[in-house]
Amino acid sequence: MNQTNARALSLSALTVLELSPPQMVQCAVDAGYDFVGLRLLPATDHEVRHEIVGDTVLKRETLAVLKDTGMRVLDAEILRLKPDTDVNAYKPMLDTAAELGARYILVAGNDPDAARTAERLAQLCELAAPLGLTPSLEPMPWTDVKNITEGARIVKASGKKNTGLIIDPIHFDRAGSSLDELRALPRDYFGYVQFCDAPAERPADVDTLLYQARCARMTPGEGGLDLVGILRALPDHLPVSIEVPNEQWAKTANALQRARRLREATLAVLEQARVTA
Repeated sequence: MNQTNARALSLSALTVLELSPPQMVQCAVDAGYDFVGLRLLPATDHEVRHEIVGDTVLKRETLAVLKDTGMRVLDAEILRLKPDTDVNAYKPMLDTAAELGARYILVAGNDPDAARTAERLAQLCELAAPLGLTPSLEPMPWTDVKNITEGARIVKASGKKNTGLIIDPIHFDRAGSSLDELRALPRDYFGYVQFCDAPAERPADVDTLLYQARCARMTPGEGGLDLVGILRALPDHLPVSIEVPNEQWAKTANALQRARRLREATLAVLEQARVTA
């Protein structure tokens, strides 16, 4: 683990989405991370789909790089719970995530029926439990689970222990959530925290909100989000998954350069949080 900081750092797939999964693993190694996150299923229909679920060449290549380097997988993405979702259809993805050594599965709530979302999350947890996986719900203001309070209700209603919430600073801020709300939630809801920065001014429309979140995040410490406050409101042992997609930056710096810079910047913010605690 990182010698200058007590927290493990993970390179999120969205930060270096131009890479294939084996390349993401190698990038995380070369940039000095403790973990890597892998996107096994695309978030949108427009995103590249890697044939990694099941018995595929790409999965075997990814496993080989993980074994050769000793890199570990923190989380796998992304499962969406929609009104017509058949949770059992996600079993192959869960199996692949487990084979790759992932600990957490990122889940988005895209169903306006909160009770049904909780029921489906419970079913997902039942499939994931024998595999040692923790499906965790990430509130996002444009989804049907808009903020941490709504997410916490669903997690509680699921009745499962192997689930929880993923806090992403940009979603946390854009949803108008407060540090008091965050501090009030059960500590065992949190397995890791995502990390990024963004302008202090909140977007006035959904299109801008989506664009910032998916294409124009900022390096930690260079924006206007209260990253130190969020860190101090969460358990201090959580791994930090650095998720900073930035299309403009990607035109002038390769994945490894960006990953290294983000790691350095995150360490500085973590040190600031430690010193001011």
